[in-house]
Amino acid sequence: MRDLVGLPKAHLHVHLESTARPGLVAELAAREGVAVPSRGPFRGFREFADRNSVLRGCLRAPEDFHRLAVEFCADEAAQGTRYAEVTFTAASHGERLGDVGMPLAAVIAGLREGQRAHGIVVRVLLDHSRRRSVARLERTVELALAHEEVVGVGLAGDEAFPLAPFAGVLREARAAGLRLVHHAGESAGAASVREAVEVGGAERVGHGFRALEDPSVVALLRERGVAVEVCVSSNVALGLVSSVRRHPLPGLVAAGVVVTVNTDVPDVTGLGLAAEYGVVRSAFGLSDAEVAGLAVAAAGASFAPGVVRDGLTRGAGRWLG
Repeated sequence: MRDLVGLPKAHLHVHLESTARPGLVAELAAREGVAVPSRGPFRGFREFADRNSVLRGCLRAPEDFHRLAVEFCADEAAQGTRYAEVTFTAASHGERLGDVGMPLAAVIAGLREGQRAHGIVVRVLLDHSRRRSVARLERTVELALAHEEVVGVGLAGDEAFPLAPFAGVLREARAAGLRLVHHAGESAGAASVREAVEVGGAERVGHGFRALEDPSVVALLRERGVAVEVCVSSNVALGLVSSVRRHPLPGLVAAGVVVTVNTDVPDVTGLGLAAEYGVVRSAFGLSDAEVAGLAVAAAGASFAPGVVRDGLTRGAGRWLG
């Protein structure tokens, strides 16, 4: 079997705050006088979200966000990632710190430095919690439009909260040139995936594995070519799927849905993207050609410039030899 680090990959679903190295987490926790957040196991999404709030609250200074972004680039490049779309909750941090623009500006400066140093291309997706106000989503869109590195926005968080109140702002964001990617079908069922696509205009769906609960939703994804950003190890770590081998990923592929492999929260799973590909290959007995097909699917589903997508596809072919 071929080395998975050598496979050129696109990483489409990973939260920047959840990529912090253990050393950075320990330093920030010590500075803020809090216990180092647990890496699980978790008994559900809410327990994970509470843990995540502690970590995010330790990010305070521009230097924190800048270092996080630089180290993200280094770690992704070491995994063979050539292109990444990293998710960041910019408006939430800005409100918390009393400076709306600082966190995103510091992250983008760090990403620029990291890209130059490590030969990787990174773009940003800004997410917004479904539990928060429409006004905050409007601020998120304003932030996104102010930076060319930001390619899209989307809703995340507790999927029990409906997407519909945000539909008008999302339509305006898409009209302004931003791409739309929503979390759905992770903690809620197939209906949330339908809502993300039909109401929220999602061009990709974060997670989306519960679409398999409704064949009509699977057909919707297939017919519209909406890719799902599958995060196997994360789903297991957060208690949403009982084991890796029971994950619905093979069913999604068999149903003709565009499936991409991602890490979501690598600080919890302890796995980078190459290792996550290894988990998928081992659990489901995939050939190298099938693994390369997943990498090509991620490239095609990305919002990268055409030359980058084409380069990733050619690289997967060379990897197969």
